[in-house]
Amino acid sequence: MVAVVNINDVLDGHVALEVDCVDRLYLNAYVPILQVSGQVKRFLEEHLGNPIPSPAIIEKIGNRFRRDVKAFAATNRIPILALKKPDRSRWDDRKLDHVRPYLEQAERDGRFGVVAIVVAQEFQWVFNATKHTGTGGGIWFEFAKAERRVGIYYFYVLDPEFGPGFIKICTYFPYPAKVWLNGHEWAKRQADRAGIGYTALANGFAACDQPDVLQAICDRFGPADVQGFFDRWISAIPTPFTPADRAAGYW
Repeated sequence: MVAVVNINDVLDGHVALEVDCVDRLYLNAYVPILQVSGQVKRFLEEHLGNPIPSPAIIEKIGNRFRRDVKAFAATNRIPILALKKPDRSRWDDRKLDHVRPYLEQAERDGRFGVVAIVVAQEFQWVFNATKHTGTGGGIWFEFAKAERRVGIYYFYVLDPEFGPGFIKICTYFPYPAKVWLNGHEWAKRQADRAGIGYTALANGFAACDQPDVLQAICDRFGPADVQGFFDRWISAIPTPFTPADRAAGYW
């Protein structure tokens, strides 16, 4: 009879370093006051000052955002990569694999900031508008969320605290976003600053001269570090919202 071996049996006696640390994080970012139809109407009418909350206004915002992204890329000499759907038969056809050369060059140059922008098409929950005509001939629009394939921008950055990460923003209302970063990379950079010797893995640590100190560093990681990453870069990249929008709480 063959004994069944689990992962703990395989690792037993072979683990040289055990550290508890946050791994990759993939978080939602959204505007809480733009999630239902009444809030959309208030934004378009009261905040933007339009008598009719029309989808044409939303289209103008999206077009301005796209122009701002192109201008941002041109001014800062940031490549915009229009990638095809990933080839799942290959291990090196992820978005990050295409961006990695730009991240590595920025590392060599000691330069932090946006290194590349990836343009993609993805399904997102966004607002659709349905046109209605009243008995007196008046026109009004009803807004409801639907899952649609829309344009997305991935802003890949090299961050001084986290290393590689990205913020992705949808180009259609209410502009849902996501944030990706890695706690292991944050811990590596804190260990470097503390002068702790370690052997790095692609996503973690293989060995460390001072494992207790490394664990203490990992234990320090918290929500404020993630918020700091978001705040640094959301203020540096183009968004669909103007300074007046943000001052009114729309972001």
